[in-house]
Amino acid sequence: MAQLFDEILTKGIRSGQVPAQTDKARNWYRNTAKTYTGVKENEFFGSKGSKDRMSARPMIGGMYMYEYLAKTRATLPYYDRLPLIFPFKMVKGGFYGLNMHYLPLPLRAKLMDALYDTANNNAYDETTKLRINYQILNKASKFPAFKPCVKRYLTSQVQSKFMYVYPSEWDIALFLPTERFVGASKSTVWAQSKQKIK
Repeated sequence: MAQLFDEILTKGIRSGQVPAQTDKARNWYRNTAKTYTGVKENEFFGSKGSKDRMSARPMIGGMYMYEYLAKTRATLPYYDRLPLIFPFKMVKGGFYGLNMHYLPLPLRAKLMDALYDTANNNAYDETTKLRINYQILNKASKFPAFKPCVKRYLTSQVQSKFMYVYPSEWDIALFLPTERFVGASKSTVWAQSKQKIK
């Protein structure tokens, strides 16, 4: 996966795009990521360049990918086996995060554009974090699509280390087809998510 991020970033640099710093660049990275349809599961955590990104614990405000096996999967209508999250609250036994996979791509883009306004800086490097919590998300009218994305994750059910996604790669990760829903198709999940947005 890290190799794939690097490949798309390199294409962007060669084409004159600047990673995650302008609307034009964001759109270019998002549109390019959408063209990668055959992302294989073995590319997620074992690819070249991934090891230095792996951590045992996610940090608030960063973006992460990891493998997850829902504890109540027998009774859940569906869940995402490979979440793409921004953790925003640590709790006993786990954390809450925004799993961006629960939104169809147009709503995902709108929510991400609003979330960029909460970033602590415009460097889009390892120092960049989102400053979000449930109260901020719930009170701001510009975040209507966040509700279906809020999920609680149990640390005991995490099946891999957390792969950190650099802020310069957020728009790439956002649009790569990496969601792995169990129990329902992504179109079903997205249709139900849209119903939850008021």
